[in-house]
Amino acid sequence: MATQPRPVKPRQAQGMSLHIGINKVQASAYAGWTGPLAACEFDANDLTAVARSQGLVPQLLLTQQATRSKVLAALRAAARRLVAGDLFFLSYSGHGGQVPDVSGEEPDKLDETWCLYDGQLIDDELYLLLSRFRSGVRVLVLSDSCHSGTVVRAGREPGAGASARPRIMPPAVGMRVYQAHQAFYDRLQEEATRAAGGAVIDPDVALAQVAVNPRLGAIVKDFQPAVLLISGCQDNQFSMDGDHNGAFTEQVLRVWNHGSFQGNYALFHAKVRAALPPSQSPNLFTLGPAATLLKQTPFTL
Repeated sequence: MATQPRPVKPRQAQGMSLHIGINKVQASAYAGWTGPLAACEFDANDLTAVARSQGLVPQLLLTQQATRSKVLAALRAAARRLVAGDLFFLSYSGHGGQVPDVSGEEPDKLDETWCLYDGQLIDDELYLLLSRFRSGVRVLVLSDSCHSGTVVRAGREPGAGASARPRIMPPAVGMRVYQAHQAFYDRLQEEATRAAGGAVIDPDVALAQVAVNPRLGAIVKDFQPAVLLISGCQDNQFSMDGDHNGAFTEQVLRVWNHGSFQGNYALFHAKVRAALPPSQSPNLFTLGPAATLLKQTPFTL
């Protein structure tokens, strides 16, 4: 009598996360500026706890640990390991900045950045790193920082008190940093463009224009993972720091409520946005085939 084959046990989805919280940057990498903040490490620690509670394997990089090399290595390692059905959760709390665009894809001639401890991570690089995840991998990005738009030029939010701390590198500082390290930042953009075959674009621009721009739509169609980005504010607003959490992360944690939240990512974003003032309205963007991801419960495998 022939033996029956044993049923194949379905593979359990795996989850990894990376949480970056930077309360100050290295003065030598930022033209003498250290950009002190108070709550970014708290944000990263609290979101690490959320990830761990949901069965993800988290990595935590705080201030001096959050170097370009460690962040890049962590993203590349996750892209190599995760496969279809898995989840990668990336959070960043710190300053946003800008460098002049030399690759030609930015209408305002500026590339947005995350200010890591020893140097900036350009949006071109982040887009390219996210594109390296396999088809079917789900990627969630929470960014509690400013993405400087053309209106964001002041030192603090209009009407805010003297103690208010916007998470933005002042434009004058950003230009000094760029001038001091121009060859380095120009090379990063050029290398990212070459690695993508000339197709590197700013993620925010792609997401805002994908429905109306055939060239950008063609690029996004080639983007294999499902990526959901929820950022702390609109391009012309500030993401504000706090004493324990940033304003955006504070509401993320409040709405999540230790896992008692009922609903999907779209509802989650709507509730977080409704809890913040009109001066800080979190954005929601998607890249790749993210329609199914939007319908899932936040942070769950």
